[in-house]
Amino acid sequence: MRLGSFVLAAQFPGQGHGEALHRAVRSAEVAEEAGLDSVWIAEHHFVPYGTCPSAITLAALLLGRTRRLRVGTAVSVLPTAHPVALGEQAALLHLTTGGRFSLGVGRGGPWVDLEVFGAGTEAYERGFPDSLDLLLRWLSGEPRVGGPGGRYDFREVAVVPRLRPVEPAPGVPEPPRAPEVIVACTSPSSVRLAAARGLPMLLGMHVGDDEKAEMVALWGRHARAAGRAPDEVAAAAHVSAGVVQIADRRAEAAETLQKAMPGWLRQGLEAHVTVDGRVRTMRDPFAYTELLCGIHPVGTPQVCVDRITATAERTGITRFAFLVEGSGDLTTTEENIRRLGTEVLPQLS
Repeated sequence: MRLGSFVLAAQFPGQGHGEALHRAVRSAEVAEEAGLDSVWIAEHHFVPYGTCPSAITLAALLLGRTRRLRVGTAVSVLPTAHPVALGEQAALLHLTTGGRFSLGVGRGGPWVDLEVFGAGTEAYERGFPDSLDLLLRWLSGEPRVGGPGGRYDFREVAVVPRLRPVEPAPGVPEPPRAPEVIVACTSPSSVRLAAARGLPMLLGMHVGDDEKAEMVALWGRHARAAGRAPDEVAAAAHVSAGVVQIADRRAEAAETLQKAMPGWLRQGLEAHVTVDGRVRTMRDPFAYTELLCGIHPVGTPQVCVDRITATAERTGITRFAFLVEGSGDLTTTEENIRRLGTEVLPQLS
């Protein structure tokens, strides 16, 4: 069982951007101290829901601040990034950290980001598969890659830094052949996309065990249909996102989140602006907080152990990325991470 933290760098009411980002950085440092496996960085633009606009940039900082922790993006929004630029950055982090970097990518939403970065709705509506395939080609170890046409039409260029070096440098351990690429999946179409390419899924914190189990089963069916070997299907290392809050009493843990999260969710979700004026119904922040407290490990250490174990048994997933900053308070966040590492993780090992 591998437990990690899911870092949004959330800006709670009354806080500044610097405070939110400091809490994000500090939470990663404490995660390594507490023995957690990984940290996953979210990416958002122009909204206080999350104040990190470049997950891969913050991931680079955290990789430099840590020595053992795996750091991943959850996710880098592919329609607003050039796949080659993202591939170059991923290869750089992979090679310079001995393979501690994971690249999570996703389609994002129909937000004004598409206008600001010049991607347009086409990149969101239909361009994600082509962008993903170009990214995977760049990370495949080929010496030269050219654009396939359409949105990405360019001559062949050298891949630098290139993965899978012919001869590793003397005295330098060779990292895994390529960085892990994981796909955020929220619909059957995205599940099919990831499965056909043999890429593991990142499943969101807004869905419970039953829906995640269905998506894992669907991924398996599509992967087998695409010709993936049975052992590859069985070994798929999907990641389940969730929320964790630990206290001596379950009511105390839930109260911590119920006091802080609705204010953050309201100002964060309401700040999203669609690129084309389409109406998007946002979740009620109080009901959403109640839902998260009900389906995720929120309570005593034993409640958290039982909840995580139940999710693993129901879904087959053994990698977790937990939002640990739901209190909005740095001291409480640090304590939450330490208790996750010292009081919950040992019981799962």
